[in-house]
Amino acid sequence: MSQKIRHDQIRTILIEPHVSEKTTLLNQENGQIAFKVRSDSNKKQIKRAVEEMFNVKVSSVKTVSVKGKKKRMGMRSGKTNDWKKAYIKLAEGQKLDFMNTEV
Repeated sequence: MSQKIRHDQIRTILIEPHVSEKTTLLNQENGQIAFKVRSDSNKKQIKRAVEEMFNVKVSSVKTVSVKGKKKRMGMRSGKTNDWKKAYIKLAEGQKLDFMNTEV
């Protein structure tokens, strides 16, 4: 993905919210939200996508590249896909309720 981002590409950067026990605790304690994002996107693109989709102010973005796990199904073995996770911290006073937001 190029450095410039078109308006129609914003919807493709954020794949889905990543909900787990760890991300729920991070949201309650630090106000951070985790998203599964495209692996070729960068922090600036992720920040712009969140700000434009949810009308909030983002203060920081941290990204983690997650390696796929090795799986075995009987004699066959394989590997799940690698993916990228973004931790988004909203500015003071901002709140994001993505469960009730239409995307």
